[in-house]
Amino acid sequence: MHKPIKLLVTMGDMAGIGPEVVLKALSLIPETSAQITLVGNQQQLIHTSQRLQLPLGDYTMIDVPLNAEQTIQLGQGNASSGDLSFRSLQTAINACLQDSGTAYDGIVTAPIAKSAWLAAGHHYPGQTELLAEMAGVDRFGMLFVARSPSTQWTLRTLLATTHIPLRQVPEALTPEVMTLKLELLLECLAQDFGVQQPRVAIAGLNPHSGEQGQLGREEVDWLIPWLQHQRQRFPHATFDGPVPPDTLWVTPAKAWHEPKRQAHHGYLALYHDQGLIPVKMLAFDQAVNTTIGLPFIRTSPDHGTAFDIAGQGIARPDSMIAAIQLAIDLATQRRVVRDARVVADVQST
Repeated sequence: MHKPIKLLVTMGDMAGIGPEVVLKALSLIPETSAQITLVGNQQQLIHTSQRLQLPLGDYTMIDVPLNAEQTIQLGQGNASSGDLSFRSLQTAINACLQDSGTAYDGIVTAPIAKSAWLAAGHHYPGQTELLAEMAGVDRFGMLFVARSPSTQWTLRTLLATTHIPLRQVPEALTPEVMTLKLELLLECLAQDFGVQQPRVAIAGLNPHSGEQGQLGREEVDWLIPWLQHQRQRFPHATFDGPVPPDTLWVTPAKAWHEPKRQAHHGYLALYHDQGLIPVKMLAFDQAVNTTIGLPFIRTSPDHGTAFDIAGQGIARPDSMIAAIQLAIDLATQRRVVRDARVVADVQST
């Protein structure tokens, strides 16, 4: 018998809706689905539970105390809430890495406020970068996953570049960066989703994918030759592209709404808004941010702290439910892959 899936769930910025959506999500997910340990400030979580009349449930909690001078006020992210969310994530990562990574299968992170981290003196673009640094990896990516409630088709969108100004994107995009991200996507599709012969669509950078150099040279100069080389490197995969950005999302939109529509297993978007505008239009309440390339699972709801509605009891838990369920699914699939490798090794000896 397999051991149960064990997950850590952080509260994120506790001045925001993190504790609320976590408690609501856990009340709707069977406790038998996974062993869940909460990470954050216990007193603040109890306060949220009592204020909103949400059950705490019978969950283990790793308490991250506030310093003597720190205070948390709902709806007001500040240095105190930023430092608490930062230390909570550090605590979860350390717990996930202990015992050679066998203590927990992964982390589900509630949203943080980057401005609050900065106010507390923690200079990171976001949780993804801290996760990668503490895990000791330099190959990682932001994959957004959403399952259509209508058709059950799964949208998977990886970003080649993330939180940088738009004007820097053409300089940041290189064949080396694209190769790294494509390799990560292929590895993830095989390891976490069981897709061994994937179909992947790669976006163009310019309107009409450059119109043969008339609207931009990146596609002609290096993106198309790069893609031809990748087809030779990965004969088991099918790569379509560079697909004009304005038509790339027509097929996945149809697959999201119409049963039995065929679409790609994965999409590689070249910059933040090129990938996330369609993801959020299609699946704002279902999308999950997944960090790939880590030695453990990490998922997070694809929304922010929503300080403006914190403490009002109106935050929807849909994306947090999806994040927890996806973490369970990915951890289960990784075990299937790991077991298959063990059997193959035994049979080969």
